[in-house]
Amino acid sequence: MDVKKLMDESALYIMDTYKRFPVVLVKGRGMKLWSADGKEYLDFLAGIAVNILGHCHPRLVVAIQKQAQKLVHVSNFYHNEFQARLAKLLCDYSFADRVFFSNSGAEANEAAIKLARKHAKERFGAEKTGIITALNSFHGRTLATLTATGQPKFHAGFEPLMPGFSYVPFNDYEALKAAIDENTCAIMLEPIQGEGGVVMPAEDYFKQVRDLCTRLGILLIFDEIQTGAGRTGTLFAYEQYGIEPDILTLAKGLGGGVPIGATLAREEIAKAFTVGSHGSTFGGNPLACAAALATIETLLEDGIMLSECRRMGEYFMASLLKLQKQFPKIIVDIRGKGLLIGMELTRDCAMAVQACFERGILINCTAGNTLRFTPPLIVIEEDIDRLTGVLKEVLERFS
Repeated sequence: MDVKKLMDESALYIMDTYKRFPVVLVKGRGMKLWSADGKEYLDFLAGIAVNILGHCHPRLVVAIQKQAQKLVHVSNFYHNEFQARLAKLLCDYSFADRVFFSNSGAEANEAAIKLARKHAKERFGAEKTGIITALNSFHGRTLATLTATGQPKFHAGFEPLMPGFSYVPFNDYEALKAAIDENTCAIMLEPIQGEGGVVMPAEDYFKQVRDLCTRLGILLIFDEIQTGAGRTGTLFAYEQYGIEPDILTLAKGLGGGVPIGATLAREEIAKAFTVGSHGSTFGGNPLACAAALATIETLLEDGIMLSECRRMGEYFMASLLKLQKQFPKIIVDIRGKGLLIGMELTRDCAMAVQACFERGILINCTAGNTLRFTPPLIVIEEDIDRLTGVLKEVLERFS
């Protein structure tokens, strides 16, 4: 493979929407990736919280291979086995009664927004369309989900945005309460703000929000695109807050690397979607659902992987807290849940990401100054020790 030629053609023919590292990744196994020139990388990004079983997990590979040999796509005019089985599994292990399948997190959130508005209009009237989201949130790149995203930097150049959205500070119950008016139909929040810098809620925040929504007849939508599918140590993050949303969205880790999104809802709300009111050509195709079913079944078996996620998350947090004690002038905070962890720095973290990349470690910078760690849930102490060793070396250079 001519690596330089490939990167040159990529730069020439692909729209320039990504800042890419100068590497062509060609193979993955477990926690590791290899480039075309043979360099090995330890992956603490996992395709941005996607490859929860690691790369090329045997059970996932076999599920994809078997299904690809039988049936890849038929459209939703017909039933398919794996879509039905996956929908039942997600409902059995959640608050939900119904599922709508799509191809991505943005599409799952788009469906949630449409469902919330249609339900509210049918129940309360045509003016009930307002949706409140949080500042610093991230909900996707379609026009509606971009508007729902409470970060002006993502809005720039795409105005006029969709009407009907308003924003309040995350974790500020009084501000949220004050923003509600007679036209509010839903509140849409992430259990943890991932793209916003791994921002955690206060202990009682979501219980207050849930009580408020129930009292006022407003829907609570949880965007679990990043926190769902075991990332925080339970199948869904909402389980750890002692509440249930009315609508929940999933993607990223759901398919273990194969694109799939899902919007889950209670029956009373789901019935607002009737034949022809929403759809997706590729959503819930047999290949994606077979992959997702294998992924979620692997997560749930004996609870081993989820308990290991919690245990490794605690070990990871403890390791980073030790680093914080060594570099108190550089590391502001360590926060997260399970294997979604952020390390906030006093400076732009892009240099740290680059330095780790040069040393064979893949991590990510979000919100400008926060290193985000979303490794596969198969990560072990040895991997974490290697990462923290490299981070120590990098941070020493910054001192």
